[in-house]
Amino acid sequence: MKTAVIILSDPNSGSEESLGRLFNALATAYDYKQAGEDVIIQFQGTGTRWIGELIKSDHIAHELYQSVSDKIAGVSCGCADVFGGSEDAVKSGFDLITDNAVPGTTGLPSLVQLQKEGRQILIF
Repeated sequence: MKTAVIILSDPNSGSEESLGRLFNALATAYDYKQAGEDVIIQFQGTGTRWIGELIKSDHIAHELYQSVSDKIAGVSCGCADVFGGSEDAVKSGFDLITDNAVPGTTGLPSLVQLQKEGRQILIF
């Protein structure tokens, strides 16, 4: 089984719902990883802002983030440009994904490509 966990929630919303979606996305990736399954994580939309928060050692989800950071496939380049996540993504060593050449953007991840790879897509 191959899975892609897509994180869209916005840390700037300041809501418990947004943090809950992030936490559950990372916990889901952790569950798949512990089971030895093929799982990747991608940050898209306003979710590209999470990297800047998760690298802080005092963030509530920092330890969980660290435990699955090896499963992060990257960050949507176009989304990170728009929502201000590029610098933190690059500083953290993550790829900026540009598979889907959407007009007027620097590129986004391709969900079609993920499906062609045989991945089920889970969106948080």
